[in-house]
Amino acid sequence: MPPEPDVTVVVIVYNDAPRLPRAVRSALGQSLPGVEVVIVDDASTDATPEVAARLTARAPDRVRGFTLPVNSGGCGRPRNIGLRHAKGRYVMFLDSDDTLDPHACRNMVAAADGTGADLVSGRCVRVLPDREHVWYPRLYRESAVYDDILDNPDLLYDTLATNKCYRRAFLDRAGLRFVDRLHYEDLLFSAQAYLGADRIAVIPHRVYNWLVDPRGGALSITNRRAELSNFADRLEIHRRIDAALRAHGADEIALVKDVKFVNHDLLLYLREMRSRDPWHREAFAGLARPYLAGLDDAVFEAAEKMPAIAALMIREGDIEAALAAADHAPKGGGRPVLSIAPAERDGRIYWTRDHLGTESARRVLDITGLGVHSAPLGDLVLGGRVTAMRRDGKALRMSGTVVNPLGRIPEDAELGGRLEIRDRRRPRRAFRVPATVRRENGRIAWETVFFPSHVIRPIGLVDQTWALWLRLTAGDTAVEVRLTSEGTAHCDLAVPVRPRLTRAAGDRLEAYVAATGELALRVEAGRWPARVTLPALRRVARTGAGRRWWRRAVRAERRLRERFTARRTKIAVFNRVLVRLPVRKGTVVFESRLGARYCGDPKYIYRALRDSGAPYRAIWSYRDARRGFPDEALLVKRGSWAYYRALARAEFWIDDRSLSGELRKRPQTTYIQTQGPAPRPPGLDEPPAEPGAGEDRSDHFVVRSEDDVRAAAGGPGATARPLRTGCPRNDPLINGGDPHETAAVRRRLGLSGDRRSVVLYAPAFRPGEDGRPARPFEVPFPLERFARELGDSHVLLVRAPGPGTAVVPPGMDGAVIDAGAVHDVALLMLLSDALVTDRSPVLFDYALLDRPMIFYTPDATGRAGLPAPEPGPVVTDEDVLLDVLADLDGVRREHAAARRRFAERHGEYDTGTAGKAIVERFFTGGGR
Repeated sequence: MPPEPDVTVVVIVYNDAPRLPRAVRSALGQSLPGVEVVIVDDASTDATPEVAARLTARAPDRVRGFTLPVNSGGCGRPRNIGLRHAKGRYVMFLDSDDTLDPHACRNMVAAADGTGADLVSGRCVRVLPDREHVWYPRLYRESAVYDDILDNPDLLYDTLATNKCYRRAFLDRAGLRFVDRLHYEDLLFSAQAYLGADRIAVIPHRVYNWLVDPRGGALSITNRRAELSNFADRLEIHRRIDAALRAHGADEIALVKDVKFVNHDLLLYLREMRSRDPWHREAFAGLARPYLAGLDDAVFEAAEKMPAIAALMIREGDIEAALAAADHAPKGGGRPVLSIAPAERDGRIYWTRDHLGTESARRVLDITGLGVHSAPLGDLVLGGRVTAMRRDGKALRMSGTVVNPLGRIPEDAELGGRLEIRDRRRPRRAFRVPATVRRENGRIAWETVFFPSHVIRPIGLVDQTWALWLRLTAGDTAVEVRLTSEGTAHCDLAVPVRPRLTRAAGDRLEAYVAATGELALRVEAGRWPARVTLPALRRVARTGAGRRWWRRAVRAERRLRERFTARRTKIAVFNRVLVRLPVRKGTVVFESRLGARYCGDPKYIYRALRDSGAPYRAIWSYRDARRGFPDEALLVKRGSWAYYRALARAEFWIDDRSLSGELRKRPQTTYIQTQGPAPRPPGLDEPPAEPGAGEDRSDHFVVRSEDDVRAAAGGPGATARPLRTGCPRNDPLINGGDPHETAAVRRRLGLSGDRRSVVLYAPAFRPGEDGRPARPFEVPFPLERFARELGDSHVLLVRAPGPGTAVVPPGMDGAVIDAGAVHDVALLMLLSDALVTDRSPVLFDYALLDRPMIFYTPDATGRAGLPAPEPGPVVTDEDVLLDVLADLDGVRREHAAARRRFAERHGEYDTGTAGKAIVERFFTGGGR
């Protein structure tokens, strides 16, 4: 009698003859030898039965096959048949279009045997032609064992049946089988297995490859979201899960399951709803509303903000507000689109002015924390509609409207714009036509007319879909506007086009609404020869060989592009080739905060150099936006080929964050580093360091005092020579700076000429889970209370850490101002009468002003690293903070001696002439 297999892999298949062998090979090729395969054919009508028979004949001792007489229409019955015939101690499930990792069974069985778990779950990876991503990676960061689902209810987010290994005795004991004649049977089966398992193990190993081919012919069940019956099945499955949770008395995890439905399941459909007809939307809402009405209000409050708003709006029958919420929660990390006009009420911002009747609804709809009312206008992506789109002979006329949320586009701003037709695969490639923008009955309206056959010239085949966007300008600010259409209102329109691969690759553009929401155009065939060649080429692309060729071509193109643009490639070329180029005398590369801002020491060295009259060529690196940098300087994008070429040929490097140690610095280049050698907690504008940043190769470093010199001993910059000049960024703090620049910032912030005390709040950077600061930043004390109690006598300038913005509720009447748009914090220091901070290094600079400093540290993290003795009061609660701010004169007197001693110790060399001294030494005096 043959030994009992360790694992039975149940492979289900329907009309998938080309891919079935690959799936079976992945199971038979496991590094664990005791694996059998049970193939269950769901009454296929293609060559699948013959392929399955050949696979069985080749390995009759390891492969068995079964065929259903009638197609079941789903995955449940075939999997149950496979379970019935399984002989292994453990069971796994595999779809015919996917594969198992070579070590999946070995890792799963080892975890099950080692822990006694009834269920083991591993990492599933979705594999697309040009990329991969892990399914719920947070669940699989490390190995874990749970006695019960209550130990980690978040496991309910992963309800796939295919990345799991089940003890067969457990399935038989619990009577667990898949539901028949309903899609999404995985969700119910997994929930029941989680509830019934005595122990659950999680492993971080890759076990399942979910192969996704968008051009692979028939859509999988999970991708048929355009079918209302698909959503109806999902709702029915969720109702059965609810019943199972009640039967097990698992009320504790019912909330997690419902939150997952709001965060994930419902949002999947809503994100694609703009491409559906209005009747489809109404029917969808009619299905969803009764289920959502049965959810507790706590679900909406516990879910993520935008999915919760979307679900609440569906429940309330406001489909447009729900779709706008889905726009603001895009898939795959895209930029949120604001396609609704929020409302201000009682000093808070709400998603809509409607549906605010209950306290719970107001909490859900409160979006003050998103900062859409205070974020720079250019940081927003607005929603717009195409209201008219028609052919006029060979010309195309388009017009539409743009949402103006909270009147963010000022009435007095000069408006302009252009229509951009962007390649949906490569959005940077676009065709542009000017548009006329105007105000019309309180709205922003636009229109354009152009000849598509002259303007739009796609290559053909490789760039067949083009999205329509508007780039709106309001004064000096540019705003991105995603354009959509009401349902499929303009999808019967077609305009001529001439691809560069001739009209054999298509001869017209047809309008449609993409699943992502934007109105788009796609290349289609209208007449001969395109009607013959284009369908033929697409048929070839859908064949197995065509798909394989396409995947290889896409991957090769992606690899080539990634290799050419990869940082490691640029570093290698820099070190081997670019450093051989001749140095350009007088060329200086400036960089501040890794290119994030024009500020700090590099800014003031640059100004002193500009004022000296010395011959030089200034190059500034920028990271995201070009705004704020000097007009007369050459700008290069950080990390670009131009950036590395500029570094290679520069005579001087001047920066404040330490350029990457991976770059080979040639002897002819002088590197002046202004950060200083001492380790310090991150402060304002501190982006994450890049690889090799600690490997300091600087020739000189700027110091404020002998403390800095002593701190350099034995450190990474020990070979560099100290410049005992003080910090150039502190020059304006001592000499008062440029009064015109200070006055301009005062006007920009709306600071009037009243006699209110200006308080600067500038905390240290605190990384979130992803290592980056929270965006937008929320002040850890109630701003409403500050405005209420001190607003008549004080103004609070909030300077968020990092390049983000701060959440400032509306209705502050100028008492609280977000100052994040001011790049140079020295200007804010000059405007202020007092500083509130924690352990941010900004305190060392501010001490030079000899003005009150208050250290607000409500938790131990903020108190760690404070200088001792503190040059100001340390406050741990908001009541005391407000009392101290109300008596700034008292703080000034009480801590005057401590402040001066602190400034003398840490600003020993700061005399207001640092920038000039550095320029005289290196640019006008000929020193090195």
